[in-house]
Amino acid sequence: MVTKLSCASGFLAAASAVIAVPAPQAGTSSAASAASAYTTDSSGQPAPTVISSQVTGVTSHGPFSGTPTTTGALTTDTLAASVPALPVNPEETTYPSNGELTAPEPAPYTPAGGLGTNGTEPVYNVQSDFDYESLALALYQEWIELDLFHDGLARFSVQDFENAGLTAEDRYLLEFMADQESGHATLISNILGLQASPVQCTYNYPYTTVREYLDFCQKLTRFGESGVYGFINHLTSREAAQLLLQSISTEARQQMIFRQFDGLFPMPVWFETGIPQSWAWTLLAPYISSCPANQTRLAWQNFPALRVLNQPNPARSDASQTGTNETVDEPNGSAGTLSSSAISSDSQRCLNSNTVGESCSPAITHNRSIPLSYPGRTVYFSWDAPGNAVGPNNSYVTSTSAGAPQFVAWATQLNLTYSELTNVSGNTGQTVQPDVSTYEGDPAINGTMFVALVDQMLPLTPFNLSMINPHVVAGPALYQAG
Repeated sequence: MVTKLSCASGFLAAASAVIAVPAPQAGTSSAASAASAYTTDSSGQPAPTVISSQVTGVTSHGPFSGTPTTTGALTTDTLAASVPALPVNPEETTYPSNGELTAPEPAPYTPAGGLGTNGTEPVYNVQSDFDYESLALALYQEWIELDLFHDGLARFSVQDFENAGLTAEDRYLLEFMADQESGHATLISNILGLQASPVQCTYNYPYTTVREYLDFCQKLTRFGESGVYGFINHLTSREAAQLLLQSISTEARQQMIFRQFDGLFPMPVWFETGIPQSWAWTLLAPYISSCPANQTRLAWQNFPALRVLNQPNPARSDASQTGTNETVDEPNGSAGTLSSSAISSDSQRCLNSNTVGESCSPAITHNRSIPLSYPGRTVYFSWDAPGNAVGPNNSYVTSTSAGAPQFVAWATQLNLTYSELTNVSGNTGQTVQPDVSTYEGDPAINGTMFVALVDQMLPLTPFNLSMINPHVVAGPALYQAG
């Protein structure tokens, strides 16, 4: 059973938005002053400062072993069990879309309409609880990326990187991406206000080899990027959305670079996926070990973990030979990071191959003769019951309000596709990978995408995908489709 929903939503067409900062200095624009508390002009004023390009918190890594002092997501009075589904707003269907101007222009060369276009000076801060909680989640993501990119360089030797096909120039690119994260963390901290914005934590990573590290990076940046796409156009603060867009566009480039380091085709999709905040938080939280006692807490839900038992292993020459549990994630993790040790023979490692269509050495691009996945492939799952302690200091608890799992939701590109969950036994089951396209010539299920177990099929699209949350039984998990 497969249901396909496709739409042409512009994920990146976010309106403008950004930070609460001091008034602009002479010789600078207010947009520049919004980016930091300091600005630079041709007279040689100091460059804007960043929080740090280095790890600033405790640098130890590993699981949390203490006792949480508080548990559960941040919450207040709740008005309803879920957001009601409403019909189309009739006012959104009246514009004639005939290529003609239908209203007077407020100024020359300025068509009427748009948001934030009436000349009002921008205010670069958060303007609602939704804004604060969404930007705080994004900041948690920036902090882990800052630590993660440094950790690989610190943990592995030059020889380890060279054995994985990465040169000194590649390692410098990793360091530069860490520096980018310091800028992103500074930006979002300024938007939120330094008094209560989340700070750097300690983390628990699953990798032990460079190849596992690169795969984890490309997967973590995937859900970090998609998590922002899912909420950016819903932000009350259009100003904040503008700067966040300019930040996440950089992260999109990082994700592609890690795919290239991982030996994958760099961009196998026509559109990138947006996911709800609770999906992003579910994927991120298991890798955060501990945070300071007064750390800002998040309001988003942690769903029970979902695992793809036969996750395609991109380190294999022939991913169709992937066995069961060829991943290295922690028990509650759902990133599906490849396992190097699961491949027993060097002849099965695509890194060692010089064959075109089989090699997965770091490169601008590779086009594999044997795909990682394909329509009709049987995909096996296991999932946790709710009630597990996850996230910083084990202080969040997984939960679900859904009934029994009935379907697998495939969130990819512009599509939300469902397939039937079959052979359910306890907390295991299986499905068949659907054959579905976004548009003709663009197979929808490709790249690093998302799957979740749900109790019913809802006709949702990218702009209202969060309406699926009350029906999520477990997940999401990442699925390495291509």
